[in-house]
Parts: sequence; C-alpha cells; structure tokens
Amino acid sequence: AFQKHQEHDKEIFSGKEIIGWNDTASLPLLPTKKSLVVFKQMRENPRLDFNEPKEWRARPHRELDASNDKIEKNTGQKLMDLDSKDCPEGFWPIYKGESFDLWQPDKGKGSYYAWGNPKVLKPRIQAKRVNAKKKSTSVFNECDSEWCENLDTLPCLYPRLAFRDSAQATDKRTMICALVPPKVFIANQAPYFVFPRGSKKDVTYLLGILSSIPLDWYSRRFVDRHLSFFIINPFPIPRPDKKNPLRKRVIELAGRLACPDERFAEWAKEVGVEFGSIEEDEKQDMIDELDAVVARLYGLSKAQLVHIFETFHVGWNYHSKLEATLKHYQNI
Repeated sequence: AFQKHQEHDKEIFSGKEIIGWNDTASLPLLPTKKSLVVFKQMRENPRLDFNEPKEWRARPHRELDASNDKIEKNTGQKLMDLDSKDCPEGFWPIYKGESFDLWQPDKGKGSYYAWGNPKVLKPRIQAKRVNAKKKSTSVFNECDSEWCENLDTLPCLYPRLAFRDSAQATDKRTMICALVPPKVFIANQAPYFVFPRGSKKDVTYLLGILSSIPLDWYSRRFVDRHLSFFIINPFPIPRPDKKNPLRKRVIELAGRLACPDERFAEWAKEVGVEFGSIEEDEKQDMIDELDAVVARLYGLSKAQLVHIFETFHVGWNYHSKLEATLKHYQNI
C-alpha cells in the first residue's frame, strides 16, 4: 500500500504545508519512510483551532498557576492548601496532570495538587476571566459577554476537557486527556479547552478524537517534554458533518467512556448516553472500536492503521489490541 509513494517521498509536501504543521514550522520525527504517507493523510484534516463562524471552536487555556496563585500577593492570603491530606470542609480538589488518565477522570486524593476554597478561588478566577475578555489574544475575548460576566457559568462548575501538559513521545501514551468532573480547579499542569462555540456533543467528539491511538501517534511526531499550545493547536482534527454516522459513533463511545459516575449524569443526559461504571472487557472493546472509527474519520487505510500500531511505541505488545481494532475497522 505504501510502495508507490516511496520514490517520491521528498516531494509529498510543499513549503506552505510544512509551515502549517505547527506554529514553529518544526519537522515531525517519523519512525520510517512509510510513516510519511500516514502523516500526510492525517494532515488532510483542519487544525484543532480551526475558526469558522458556524463551526465549533476550541482553544486551550490554563486556569490556575501553580506558582502565582498559591498566595495573594497584596494580602498574603493563602490560596491553595498544599498540606492537608484530606479535603478540608467545603474545599474542592485542585487537579494537576496526574490527577486523571485516559478514561479515568479522577485518580483520587493522592493524585491531587492541592485543595482550594471555592469561596476564595471562584471570585479570583472570575476576575481573571472578565479581565481576559478585554484582551484580543485571549480565548475569552471570543466568548459571549454575558457568559463571561456570569459567575454561574465558570467552567470549574461543570465537566470539561483537560489534558496533561507534561508529555513525552517515549511514554506509553503521549496525549492524555479526560472529561474532568465538576467542582474541581485545575492548575497549569493540566490546561483545559474553552469552547467559544460548540455543544457538549462537540466537546465529547473532540475528547474521542484526542483519546485515540491515531491522534496519539500523530502527537508523538512533535512532542518532546510538553504538550505546548503551539503543538496542540495545529493538531489535525476531522470535521465531518454533524449528521455523519462516524461522528455520532465517536460521541456515543466517548460519551459513555467519559461518564463513569453520577457526577457526569447531566452531561451524559445531554450527550444522549448512560453514565456509570463499565465492565473492563466491555470498556476495552469500546476503546478499540473508538480507535477504529477515528481511523476511518482520518481516511486511513487498513495498512496505514497497522503501521500506526507497529510504530506507536517501542516494545509494546500491540497484537491483540490491533486485532480487535481491525475487527471493528472492517465492520465499519
């Protein structure tokens, strides 16, 4: 499937295409010559930060700074409780990257960065949001004014799509994201996506794409130590019509996988899925199907999907997962 491309590998991309891969025009680290064709196929899709008035729009944002938001500089007030092992009464967890994993939105109190008092942090975060609305480069500048000014619409009150900032191409997985629960704050080690336009289904769709093996294979071509905004914004994300059955299936699978308990009940209802725990075998089958559906959305051939698994991670035992994914792929 790849042989016909190999003689012309050096001519596949134009200078304009290369500049569009990321915001620094850096080159991808490709495992083999065959990888170039897979990379090219995935790059046929729009950037994650694609901006058209009638389309959903997502931009990454940091909520709290682990250094600057520990103490109020003017008053000396402590803003984060870094010492308590258990959650103080009325406080919320402050997440870091290790507080969640793929399809695991809460790894428990031992994984949290700190605790935060919502009576203190909510007004602080709200003031940041209102101030950011005035800045042309801020994601909140794109958001509705009434939404920005309403304390009840603070993202920390609702589930949201977050990802780990710390990432390496040699890890078992590089792009690690989750729909984190409501009533948690998030430190800068885990940025989250703000959607100036879009529905919960759009958020769930993006979650499904970002959680897939094909997208993670792509991310490993550029990531060194951090999943910086200039790396993630240009990620290629398929943009099928909302009636597309593959898009609908991504939302069904990702929505169900993302909602393991009652904290996500309202989200699940709006997306049109059930919430609650899933048996491990069923969960793995859904993950395998999701990888297959995403591969179809990217327009990947069977040979290209196999290549992604073969070159994804050195030494990993991928054969049974690949077999399960291909079974779903061939049934789509």
